[in-house]
Amino acid sequence: MAAREIIIVPHQTLRKKSEKVSVFGPDLQQLIEDMIETLHENSGAGLAAPQVNVPQQVILVEYGTEENEEIPPTLYVVINPRVTRFSQEIVTGAEGCLSIPGLMGEIERADEIVLEGQDRFGEPLKMRLQGWVARIFQHEIDHINGILFTDRATSVWETDEEHYPV
Repeated sequence: MAAREIIIVPHQTLRKKSEKVSVFGPDLQQLIEDMIETLHENSGAGLAAPQVNVPQQVILVEYGTEENEEIPPTLYVVINPRVTRFSQEIVTGAEGCLSIPGLMGEIERADEIVLEGQDRFGEPLKMRLQGWVARIFQHEIDHINGILFTDRATSVWETDEEHYPV
């Protein structure tokens, strides 16, 4: 495993629609391992392959509960993710991004989603997600579609933090 460099705006890969993954071999597995290392090194909650300059539909989300810090966070790896249902309830929340250091914004997102895709080995998966974890998934799926949080922001502000991961 080796951490990869996170590209930042205005890098052109961040604006490209990513390609679907069709081969689930060693190269994909290495990309995933490298992305996990990169996510951990940068204390992120999520990471999409375009953020490490790989325009493929690969996302990671690591989510834990604040109620019990003794329970380790769950790491999700989703290939070719797509949201098949958005709740009508919309919530506003603050987001930041590893690829846009120094900025945060208020973004409206669906409170609950149904997500379909594949696991790292190509097996189909389907998840119902709600709250903060649903927000993280929507943010990362935006990345594979060339959309940045600043495109959806109702307000944006500078922060002293180098980055504020979603």
